[in-house]
Amino acid sequence: MSEALRKLLKEGKAPQQHQDITPHVGILTLHFQLYACEDLKAKRKAFTAMKAIWGKEPDLAVSETADHDALDCATWTIAALGASAQQITQRLDQVEKDIQDRIDAAILDVHREIL
Repeated sequence: MSEALRKLLKEGKAPQQHQDITPHVGILTLHFQLYACEDLKAKRKAFTAMKAIWGKEPDLAVSETADHDALDCATWTIAALGASAQQITQRLDQVEKDIQDRIDAAILDVHREIL
């Protein structure tokens, strides 16, 4: 036992216990309409920012989840991890707004789920 721990125990102060944190997960699914994509390469280029920007965020996971071979639409899902449902909701609001500003495709449908 270390001298510091002995001193704390003698003073009646026990070391603080770590509090278990149950993370919350939020799922944001966006369905996009694409125009003028002649091939899958052009489609991938239109969504380069999805992984380049939001895919590098430590609290987010980003993936194309449907319509992989379609040239006129795309479905992307962003998963967010946080300490509370309110924190996740705010984060997903921010991400959705940023995506609307940076991705050159119309958003047809937005689906959210907090787990």
